[in-house]
Amino acid sequence: MNQHVAVVENALARGGAARSALVASWQRSMNLHRLRPEARTPPHRLGAWELARIREPLEPLIDVAQDTLDRLYMAVGGIGCCVLLADPQGIPVERRGAPADDRTFEDWGLWTGTVWSEEAEGTNGIGTCLAEERAVTIHRDQHFLTRNTLLSCTTAPIFDHEGRLAAAIDVSSCRWDLTAEFAQLIALSVGEAARRIETDHFRAVFAQHRILVTPASDKGPGGLIAVDGDDMVVGATRGARLARDMSALGEGRPLPASLALGQAEEGFDAAERAMLLRALARHGGQVSATARSLGVSRATLHRKLNRHGIRRGA
Repeated sequence: MNQHVAVVENALARGGAARSALVASWQRSMNLHRLRPEARTPPHRLGAWELARIREPLEPLIDVAQDTLDRLYMAVGGIGCCVLLADPQGIPVERRGAPADDRTFEDWGLWTGTVWSEEAEGTNGIGTCLAEERAVTIHRDQHFLTRNTLLSCTTAPIFDHEGRLAAAIDVSSCRWDLTAEFAQLIALSVGEAARRIETDHFRAVFAQHRILVTPASDKGPGGLIAVDGDDMVVGATRGARLARDMSALGEGRPLPASLALGQAEEGFDAAERAMLLRALARHGGQVSATARSLGVSRATLHRKLNRHGIRRGA
């Protein structure tokens, strides 16, 4: 029995899964996915037609990710790393790498169309990131399969405009001199790239809406919301959903932007005043156009403006 296999089996035998996320992943690999660390079966690779089929639904996200993938590769490519963008099943659909390293990376399976799910490859950067929906670094012998223990992989999840897991971005290397400490530095760049892709994709999806930033809370760091002309939330990033109660949005019910932004409700009068100010702003302060848009007469609108202390033409 080689040393890596012994380490994995000893950690599982001692119940390490309860104390370590890494060992919990090893346990899933062995008990749930029925893999063995010493297995030598090569990675499964999709054909060109299969790859094109799974890539198609991700095309909008892939398009907005291009610049970010390029920038990330410029930061890490010179130290012998490649950049991969994988779909939710752990299959890379986009890649950046130095042509001189292509043969090596392709041999290792760090290539588009190779299946890197945890179910197929056990504990690894892409597969474990997707399984746990969090950023991970799987360095060298932290991999489950012995044949992958020369790799160092840092991966972060990407969530779509509805807060669903949509992809993963990964930086991988098979250089023997890439240290765990340096991999942690790479993790910062990978995490920033993932958030940039999420933001760019969200803004592209809601290009015709106002985009607002939600404040952080004790539940999360905040994020972006898309708001329609009536100040109702029509979309939110995962960060915004975690930081605020967005259950109404997920259930298809209207959600006022004030609630998403953590602003206190101030009663009907305050809501009506805010609505009048927004309507006036949309029509450049023109009372006649504002009245028509609200479906009321000029006289009714004037009475409402006076009651709320709003100057005409404000």
